[in-house]
Amino acid sequence: MAISRRDLIKLSVSAGAALSAPSILRAQAASSDTRLLRLVMDGLPSIFDPLVSTATNTHTHALAIYDSLFAFDSQRVARPQMIGNWGISEDRKTYTFALRDGLGFHDGTRVTAADCVASIRRWGAASPAGKLLMERAKDVSKKDDGTFEIVLREPFGLVTHMLASPIQFLAVMREKDANLPPTEQVTDNIGSGPFKFNHALAKPGANFTYDRNEQYVPRKDPPDGLAGGKIVKVDRVIWENITDQQTALAALQAGEIDFLLSCPPDSFSTIESDPNLQLQVVLAGGDAFFLRVNFLQPPFDNAKSRQALLHLVDQEAFLRVIAPDSKYGHPITSMFGNGSPYSNDENTGWYTKGGDPAKAKQLFKEAGYAGEKVVILDSTDWPQGDVSAQLLASELRKIGVNAELAPSDWASIVARRANKGPVEGGGWNIHISTWPNLALSDPMGTALLQANAENAWYGWPKNDEYEALRAKWAEVETMDERKALARKMQHIWWDFVGAVFLGLAVQPSARRKTLTGVISSELGVCPMWNMEKA
Repeated sequence: MAISRRDLIKLSVSAGAALSAPSILRAQAASSDTRLLRLVMDGLPSIFDPLVSTATNTHTHALAIYDSLFAFDSQRVARPQMIGNWGISEDRKTYTFALRDGLGFHDGTRVTAADCVASIRRWGAASPAGKLLMERAKDVSKKDDGTFEIVLREPFGLVTHMLASPIQFLAVMREKDANLPPTEQVTDNIGSGPFKFNHALAKPGANFTYDRNEQYVPRKDPPDGLAGGKIVKVDRVIWENITDQQTALAALQAGEIDFLLSCPPDSFSTIESDPNLQLQVVLAGGDAFFLRVNFLQPPFDNAKSRQALLHLVDQEAFLRVIAPDSKYGHPITSMFGNGSPYSNDENTGWYTKGGDPAKAKQLFKEAGYAGEKVVILDSTDWPQGDVSAQLLASELRKIGVNAELAPSDWASIVARRANKGPVEGGGWNIHISTWPNLALSDPMGTALLQANAENAWYGWPKNDEYEALRAKWAEVETMDERKALARKMQHIWWDFVGAVFLGLAVQPSARRKTLTGVISSELGVCPMWNMEKA
């Protein structure tokens, strides 16, 4: 039976409502305290370590409490953050970095070069950008308490770009924390960033509290993207967990919260007509919605089954439930995202409006599909992911695929997607997620664009020919060479189907007009600093 958009949204709302806890806020009077902010982001983080999870809520949390050596500005240019001065040797193999004054951890200890070296080494074992840099590094070492060096085997012009890479970013931790292997989560939540995590007030499942770090010394540059001065203009931020978007919107209208990162798609006119509310595109680059299959388990260990999904997906249909307002949603056909210098149309003949279910059915048959159960992870507390999973299951069933939804909250999906085993052992076949559109232009720093088997992002694709081309990305010097390389990479990518896009959506946020200073950028995350409440 076909599922309408209206039915899908009803299902989404009812699932979210079951998990929401509106009484948490309803019991509180609307606050006029200008030094306190209440925000609703996309779910509370269940993992606090930015090297253990690529989840956006983990990233948002880590940006608040940790600082970084470099950071991207709004134009994706790497700018010094914790670094005061730096230089390159004449042979361009030795980079020397001096920390700026005033850096200290939340426990009162000083940030030293030893902390930075340990953090670089840990990041270099986990992050795609870090691995790339460490493969080229001969040594990373402390010179004195405030200075460290990175010595390369050969000149490499992307050193600061890698150090600023925002996904699985290089969060500088205390040396004792950074000495933990990247497979072991750091949970002390003690960084040197502009906010302190308040452990005493933490209420998992309800809210987390972040206090202004009174000892933090921001850069004097104006804030720009994730770079510049991280100036905290409030005393406390409370990150509330309201899983039902309609409930969150009602809290915003009542003044019980100040900011809502993701608005219900059918609420824009309501927000625009409210004299106290303002729509703002905070995540300006948009998010690429995609599905990732488990390459290790049938039926998607067969390339034809993966190609079947490419032909099955009708991006316009998915966009109607992800971003119903057409000005906020667009199809996406290049592995490099929309609007990047490397976006191209190589090997995109699979894309047709409306999809091609007959072709998809044929490819499943050629792959030898025999009715095996296909488990789709379904995040019931993420409405857009929930309706996407339900629509996908419906379309698969229409062509004879035994699709089964596995509903759970996002935190449980983050844990389950790490399972490489068969579905009978708690594994999975299809997982729906998003990635910042802008990040897709960086195949070296974006985990989704790796295809190096066990070392790849969840799903674990393997294609040696593609990986050989990806390795050349850091070596080419001109834009024309990169564009030519991008076409070759994309041709192979769509042959083995590294991921299947559902569409690109720009999700407006909503805030009370008393809240200003919310930083908009294309970097896929909303930092908490610079916000000010009148």
